[in-house]
Amino acid sequence: MSYIEKLLEGVEVEWKTLDAIATITIGEFVRKDSQDEAAEFPVYNGGISPTGYYHRYNNTGNKIIVSARGANAGFVNRISKPYWAGNSCYSIGILDLNIVDWMFVYYYLKINENKLIGSQQKGGIPAISKNQMQIFQIPIPPISVQKEIVRILDTFTELTAELTAELTARKQQYSFYREELLRFEEGEVEWKTLGEVIKKSYSGSTPKAGDPKYYENGTIPWLRTQEVRFVDIESTEMKITDFAVKTTSAKWIPVNCVIIAISGATAGRSAINKIPLTTNQHCLCLDIDPKKAFYRYVFHWVYLNYQNLKNLGRGARGDLNSSIIRNYKIPIPPLEEQARIVSILDKFDTLTSSIAEGLPKEIELRKKQYEYYRDLLLTFPKQEHQ
Repeated sequence: MSYIEKLLEGVEVEWKTLDAIATITIGEFVRKDSQDEAAEFPVYNGGISPTGYYHRYNNTGNKIIVSARGANAGFVNRISKPYWAGNSCYSIGILDLNIVDWMFVYYYLKINENKLIGSQQKGGIPAISKNQMQIFQIPIPPISVQKEIVRILDTFTELTAELTAELTARKQQYSFYREELLRFEEGEVEWKTLGEVIKKSYSGSTPKAGDPKYYENGTIPWLRTQEVRFVDIESTEMKITDFAVKTTSAKWIPVNCVIIAISGATAGRSAINKIPLTTNQHCLCLDIDPKKAFYRYVFHWVYLNYQNLKNLGRGARGDLNSSIIRNYKIPIPPLEEQARIVSILDKFDTLTSSIAEGLPKEIELRKKQYEYYRDLLLTFPKQEHQ
């Protein structure tokens, strides 16, 4: 029997309404022009994040807040320091901390957040009534069990927060090294246009429904402009698009091309395809000549210069074109130096971006682990009359 099974084995649970164990109060409106970003106390209305700061507070810390009105009505948050609750914010304070742990109630309400949001009273402005909050049922196991459940869930929460902070720090470090390693002065290295370092460039097309080239359940992955996201496109399992083409006449793009979006909001973004695919006409695919440059070196340079490239766009939508891309200049150090730069930057790229092995994957695994244990620890049998 696992530790958690032992923890919950034979536990007697009494179910009580929220108003039987806590005070539930609505906040007070404070004018925006009375708030001050330099003030000490955060102002909460919708519950998700502070709407401003105020020089007074109307609630002490260690409270649970729930959004009362608006699209986020039912959203659950926790506040450990004094704050000002606005008139769209319920504040929940536990009556007897010797019987009920406030963080246990927070975790239980949080796991039922979708239930609260789904019970919004519809109308001009969605809302959760005070009565809905008052009659909400809360399981009350022994306080020792509550505290142990909170300790376990806090551990997972803190670990995820630490990993997220680590990811932020590594992204900043990655950005620093990318700028340092790819900074060259005129005359320091040879500069060439992108057109001078490619073997060939490819543009795609959009299959039309009813066209003999188009099949809704095709097997050829088809990349749209909005799916170019500074990542390696590694498999069709990424759901590259909501449909694919199935035809031998599709314009296949070889692997390891630098793909650049040339139209719309994502113009200038780049990616590398690790699988053969085809694209729409708003992508330009560059097949880099390995005798002149490493494709990943070109990718890192285009990534770094995304905004500069985007600023060259023309027309109302700021579209790029093949000529603009091919004439864009890039510094070309010796291949040995390119390899050194790529080796360093790829390590950061994997650490900060990879969904298979980097910090994002680790964070995702910890979130799933947290959700598994949270669901296990906060599932109690209801009393027969409930």
